[in-house]
Amino acid sequence: MTTGRKARFPEIVKANETEILTDWMGRQLESTATRRDLIGEGALRQQSRDFLGAFVETALRGGLDQMHGPHWSGVRDQLSQLSRSRAEQGFSPIETATFVLSLKQPLFDRLRKSISDPVELAEEMWSASVALDALGLYTTEAHQKSREQIINRQQQEMLELSTPVVTLWQGILALPLIGTLDSARTQVVMESLLQRIVETGSLIAILDITGVPTVDTLVAQHLLKTVAAARLMGADCIISGIRPQIAQTIVHLGVDLNSVTTKATLADAFAIALKRSGLAVTRLAGYPGSGQAPTTLKRTED
Repeated sequence: MTTGRKARFPEIVKANETEILTDWMGRQLESTATRRDLIGEGALRQQSRDFLGAFVETALRGGLDQMHGPHWSGVRDQLSQLSRSRAEQGFSPIETATFVLSLKQPLFDRLRKSISDPVELAEEMWSASVALDALGLYTTEAHQKSREQIINRQQQEMLELSTPVVTLWQGILALPLIGTLDSARTQVVMESLLQRIVETGSLIAILDITGVPTVDTLVAQHLLKTVAAARLMGADCIISGIRPQIAQTIVHLGVDLNSVTTKATLADAFAIALKRSGLAVTRLAGYPGSGQAPTTLKRTED
């Protein structure tokens, strides 16, 4: 950044703001980076007008060598909002930064028409270029942060959707787990299960790991933590979906599941849960209209 003199380009841009905005809009509409499938011409024109006005007014007050200082906070806030909006719409970081950087050509064209001295012209173009480059890089950073926030929120929503707690019977809950069970997901599983235990007053919960591809020491520890938390809430846990490969892995790892009831299938676990609840499945005799008589539940004698 050239120092020791006040840049003239903000005054030149202010005096020709309408012409520069028209030229800038035309170039944006012709560019493929504008993504007219994601933003309408009216919204683009409003964003361009707002940014150009804020940029010029701030530049007129000076401080072109302090783009990250408080002097430019209003412009940065405007660009943060724009970057966040475009990240949600599906713009890429490059497409978002191009919004700012595409202002260079219209601005340079106006400077060439207004300044005849080549040395002064070079200095003014350099000052304008450095300022716009800094703001363009800022939009990239703001876009990246917004995308990370969106991804984190989506991951959290997916975790919550992938851990449904189902009521199999009064007082009996089931939580089918599908996919990898890591620390973050274990927390969601635990919170969802404990909340449902409180809401329903259930005394038995079945953790079905049929959809969990592998069980290592860390996964086993996560399961035991969930079982321990449920017990503190007054509910007993049964783990179902123990396939032969998983059983061998658990034995090989030396994981102690002796304190937890385990079953091969969800159906077996449900049968145990019914028995503990004082219920039994019986077949109705002589049920008409079906080759196989249906079953019903009845309470067993204590």
